[in-house]
Amino acid sequence: MKQNKTGENTEGLRVGVFICDCGSNIAGHLDCAEVTKYAADLPGVVFTKENLYTCSEAGISEIQNAIRENNLNRVVVASCSPRTHHPLFASSCAQAGMNPYLFEMVNIRDQCSWVHMGQRDIATAKAKDLVRMGVAKSTALEPQKDIESSVIRKILVIGGGIAGLSAAEALAGMGLEVLLVEKEERCGGLMLGLNVLETGKSAAGQVSDLAATVAATSGVTVHTASRVIEISGYIGNFRVVIETPAGKVEDTVGCIVVACGAVPLVEEGLFGYNGKDVITQMELEQRLASGSFKAARVVMIQCAGARNATREYCSRICCATAVKNAMIIKRKYPLAEVHVLYRDMQMYGDEKEQMLWDARGMGIKFHVFDQKKPPRVGDGKVTFQHAVLGETKEFTVDLTVLSTPLVARPESSQVAALMRVPCDKNGFFLEAHAKLRPLDFAADGIFVCGSARYPVTSVEARTQGLGVASRIGAILFKEKLVKSGIVAEIDQETCVGCMGCLNVCPYEAIIFNRETGVCEVKEILCKGCGNCASTCPSHSAVLRGYKPEQLLAQIRAI
Repeated sequence: MKQNKTGENTEGLRVGVFICDCGSNIAGHLDCAEVTKYAADLPGVVFTKENLYTCSEAGISEIQNAIRENNLNRVVVASCSPRTHHPLFASSCAQAGMNPYLFEMVNIRDQCSWVHMGQRDIATAKAKDLVRMGVAKSTALEPQKDIESSVIRKILVIGGGIAGLSAAEALAGMGLEVLLVEKEERCGGLMLGLNVLETGKSAAGQVSDLAATVAATSGVTVHTASRVIEISGYIGNFRVVIETPAGKVEDTVGCIVVACGAVPLVEEGLFGYNGKDVITQMELEQRLASGSFKAARVVMIQCAGARNATREYCSRICCATAVKNAMIIKRKYPLAEVHVLYRDMQMYGDEKEQMLWDARGMGIKFHVFDQKKPPRVGDGKVTFQHAVLGETKEFTVDLTVLSTPLVARPESSQVAALMRVPCDKNGFFLEAHAKLRPLDFAADGIFVCGSARYPVTSVEARTQGLGVASRIGAILFKEKLVKSGIVAEIDQETCVGCMGCLNVCPYEAIIFNRETGVCEVKEILCKGCGNCASTCPSHSAVLRGYKPEQLLAQIRAI
């Protein structure tokens, strides 16, 4: 039997190693040619190649040609993050006839060139170590099969605001069935209470028209004054129970959209809030819409209840809302005095920046206050410390308007618990990855859009709703669903049935078989997190692709 220096069996192994320059991103900080030469002498390696860009079309072709011409049965690519490029390289290997689970990736960008810039020798030495570990692990990899399941082309949308309606409209336009569940008596969400949008169009009118269009669309079923009370299953086959005024409705859907939105903060006593002469921006919107606004001297206070120890985040939309409403007041009542007290004006984008300049040109006054000395409101006056002038200013007011943040709905945690998806510390739903998967949850088949994820404008909410529809369409129009075979497995011979793995599985992918007295993995639900494998006292639970012998091969190599 042929073995390498770490004791791994190398009989029949034909490993190809590809080192990526990534332009100068990697090659600029370590010697890729030297690493390539080093890899050629590792046991089991029969082919090495240094690429300028391995993920390019030319780089992929070189991998596939090398597999065919050199009869490679293992491939190791040393380049950037596996999170972004592992699927590309693995699928490329599969197209060349190699089992994609015999592919291993080494991250020499994040772990070498990025952390050892200016330390070329150290970065190069570390890259050699990582490549040696990758090759060693590849020797212990096993062929796997993808996991397949059926798919139901129906979607549950939770929330009938602008985001949920937009998603439902787009999905129905694709010919898919949609169940839309709204807890209020009518769809529309926060936009029903707004005056006008920044474009000057009626907010309530626009969202009402969209709701009417969605309700009249074939394939869409709208349940108002309803709520989802039970969700189980997995991507392609979720069982849902909806509580409606007419009773419970059960159905099966392929994907779920969470678009339950957020609500404006209303906090009694905040800057003297009383709902009369101290109100929120949302209440100002309603007064403007109903024609009940009457005030000649208005002061708006930004960041009221936000960017503090309780709520550290910026609500993003408050500044634009304040400027919009201030301009509406000034247009309707040219002689009105409008002052905006702020810490920072977050007017992102060219259009909103122009709004701010236009507002100044209309005579709306903007004043910076010291966050350590917040404004004081009382007796028809607003007093604050001007941060630039260093003076104490005082305005006599008829109306004080607080720009309070959007906060997560109280029921968000209950909705999250139904689907076992996470929320952040502020109660907003937490996406899988802010940049790579901004509309997905970590749980497959469940998506989030609109202010349920974070405060957004109506335009952003609609855009995200359409984005979610696109993501779902890419899933549900497949004949069958295929997921990674990197899942947990439990040895039925050694499992003692302690059920410790059930307690640590965040996806409820493990069940206890009372007839056999052992635990079993529901592969379609498993996400390969490895929690069970790391806690199993009898070592019966292992994670495919990360079995002890595969990890120990890396450890011995280093």
